Amino acid sequence: MNPTDNLRAIARVIDARIDALLAEYRAHTLIDAMAHSLAGGKRVRGSLVMEGAAIHGLEGVGPERAAVAIECLHAYSMIHDDMPCMDDDEMRRGAPTVHVKWDEATAILSGDALQAMAFEILADVPTSPDPAIRARLVHGLALASGAAGMVRGQADDIAAEQRSEPFTLDQIAALQRDKTGRLLIWSCEAGALLADADPAPLRRYGAAIGTAFQIADDLLDVTGDQERVGKKLRKDSGASKATFVSLLGEQGARRRAEELAGEACAAIAHFGKRADMLRDMAWFIVRRDH
Repeated sequence: MNPTDNLRAIARVIDARIDALLAEYRAHTLIDAMAHSLAGGKRVRGSLVMEGAAIHGLEGVGPERAAVAIECLHAYSMIHDDMPCMDDDEMRRGAPTVHVKWDEATAILSGDALQAMAFEILADVPTSPDPAIRARLVHGLALASGAAGMVRGQADDIAAEQRSEPFTLDQIAALQRDKTGRLLIWSCEAGALLADADPAPLRRYGAAIGTAFQIADDLLDVTGDQERVGKKLRKDSGASKATFVSLLGEQGARRRAEELAGEACAAIAHFGKRADMLRDMAWFIVRRDH
């Protein structure tokens, strides 16, 4: 199965688990907004959770729930990121953003609810019968998503727009490591944590593809098709923001992304054929066109 087909197959599993978990809540506009923000997407983060678990021989409910948790956390971040006070986007995944479809209050609250839902899922017994494993998953995601991770990166990204001097390459790399990379690293190591295995190899894999993923995003912002990508493009260049592409050039950015994919594959070489899909996903991430 090629990476695209594998992602679609895993996405169907994750989508079914999302539907089941949302169905546990009482019907409400808030739940509708949460479901709207979770709809669509390639489920890259959730797929990394499930593939990371699979190479350790673990499948089923636990990895599926952890995959949903990271998709909830990611959806919350996008809802808030799209709001007028931040990136002010009207489209996401080819559909109206939550604040456009409903209102800003609903967007804030549905994002808050999705963040809580992510930790609720991880902390509950069906994710793992071992409370220590659940605690490590919760702690890791909290670190990756809060003031030491994604939220800090988002704050730095907003601050960058007000700077008179563009960020250097090292500063951009550090910003994106927080904003994008930390959640991708957690997605990769979560499978090992669920299996009570050493997460270090998948953490190294995740660190490499985290940066590669952002470079691919920067390239899509410059060269992608807006309808296919499903959101407004050329915003970074329009705002004169420093990106991997503006600092390395298009070809230099592509070369760096490919180097990082190679580094990611080297980190999991010892898993042999069990890691074939993770290797394929690394190359899919850097070569995707949407």
